[in-house]
Amino acid sequence: MSDTIVPLTTKKDWASDQEVRWCPGCGDYGVLQAVLQLMPELGVSPANTVFVSGIGCSSRFPYYMNTYGVHSIHGRAPAIATGVKTARPDLDVWVITGDGDALSIGGNHLIHMLRRNVDVTMLLFNNRIYGLTKGQYSPTSELGKVTKSTPLGSVDPPFNPLAVALGAGASFVARTHDLDRKHMTEVFRAAHGHRGASFVEIFQNCNVFNDGAFKDIVSREQRGEMLIDLKHGEPVRFGADGHLGVMATKDGSLQIVEVADVGEDAILVHDKHRQNPGLAFALAGLSHDDHSPTPFGIFRQVESHEYSSAVSVQVAHAYERNGPGDLGALLRSNGTWTVK
Repeated sequence: MSDTIVPLTTKKDWASDQEVRWCPGCGDYGVLQAVLQLMPELGVSPANTVFVSGIGCSSRFPYYMNTYGVHSIHGRAPAIATGVKTARPDLDVWVITGDGDALSIGGNHLIHMLRRNVDVTMLLFNNRIYGLTKGQYSPTSELGKVTKSTPLGSVDPPFNPLAVALGAGASFVARTHDLDRKHMTEVFRAAHGHRGASFVEIFQNCNVFNDGAFKDIVSREQRGEMLIDLKHGEPVRFGADGHLGVMATKDGSLQIVEVADVGEDAILVHDKHRQNPGLAFALAGLSHDDHSPTPFGIFRQVESHEYSSAVSVQVAHAYERNGPGDLGALLRSNGTWTVK
């Protein structure tokens, strides 16, 4: 992120003149509006901001932002964003990706961007389907999912995106959903403010090829008893009047309980700053399907060595020792030949 003071902007300053071309009713619209609403509040400039995407419906996002943007190739957005941020640490870099783009062909690039802790904000739109290519199963599709590419049902165990990010050592990991703009904005703001790699999974509805995938969790009728809102330093309680809670068992696993049965003191207190990712892993794995209580919010936020600034320090030290480099001399330094 840049510390430069910039003129005030409005939502209109951030929206491009391009027609937004997602299917009517797609959850992507809600995410776009949340980002457009947030950007003027961040104190950053469109001219100093870059949105990088890969391939998929979500990856049209850079066209709709009045910023610099790269609509890259399948799965490579994290690698390209790493290059952008490393070459220009002053730029504000975002990655927009989907469950197929980031967790299939792009999985290797994703984990290395996260382990390096590059100062990039990544939004992963998870609709558990390949929408752009018309409805094949994705790495997050549930077991038994019947699609055009799995007519007898998927036999692949799905990825848990948060667990993947935590396993790669991500220093900021969060989850939100496309039906709550306020929650999205709060999570995106925190992700952007974090120095290092920020990973945000968004439950996003594809109303054409996987409609209602998360309705048992995030619909207005269900979310009161199904959505677990994580708040740092507070007991993990949810449901009407907080009658349900999350308790740590003796073996370290988490269990959903009635607070009245176990007492307030037995309920887990959320600590997003815990260096050991074990708690975040346990919370990420608390829900095993699309029909049980599921945590949302910030799972982990810790300080860690940041990649692009470390590279900048190395470059500066090399310049002090050796002066400006000579690219031509480097290219001809060894193993050159002339073709006639």
